[in-house]
Amino acid sequence: MDAGQLWTMLPPHNLSLLVAAGASLLALVALLILLISRRRNQHQITTLKQRIDSLWREVDDMRVVDFNQPLGGKAPDQAAALEQERYRAEKAAYDLIWPTIWQLHDHLGVFLRAVEAGDSANELRLEARQAAIEARTQLNQSRPFCSETVENLASRLIDTEIKAHLAACEHLDKKKELANAPDSQNLREFQDKCHTLHNAEARELLNQLASSIRHRTLRDG
Repeated sequence: MDAGQLWTMLPPHNLSLLVAAGASLLALVALLILLISRRRNQHQITTLKQRIDSLWREVDDMRVVDFNQPLGGKAPDQAAALEQERYRAEKAAYDLIWPTIWQLHDHLGVFLRAVEAGDSANELRLEARQAAIEARTQLNQSRPFCSETVENLASRLIDTEIKAHLAACEHLDKKKELANAPDSQNLREFQDKCHTLHNAEARELLNQLASSIRHRTLRDG
């Protein structure tokens, strides 16, 4: 007896249960992969945070020594060491900020494309929202170590991505109000808004941010 005959012999309700079990298993595997990935990213972030804290303490110690010296008594070697510590602390901050910024841009892009295609986007909506929270939190924590240009670009980029996320959520809410009835006008407005925010403004800010970080971290290389 082949597999096709076995499937036909199964009662309809048993077949539905098998399909549901298979779907649940796939969802569980996807959830496990997501949790493992987030745990790995969190470990990297924790390591970098510890590195920044250590560098900050070293800079404070060197500043105390420098403050206690007579005016004009700072040696060239000490000034160079202070500059090197400042550079390392700033670069470590960018090592933390950039991955969260890129994760936000990537997750939001996936969410927006799902919304535009009419696919299920509830989980993607939450992932994009969480990515925005993580990016904003990391920027706030790293602000003392960033240049004003990088801080401004990163803040504007996060704000722009959040606006695009809100536009997508508004589009989904309108669809629910209309009982999922087709609304081409609402879809066009959503597409235009997301193209302006995510594909144009945010992408330009992302390129400027990458260029500024590259300038700040590679200028001495």
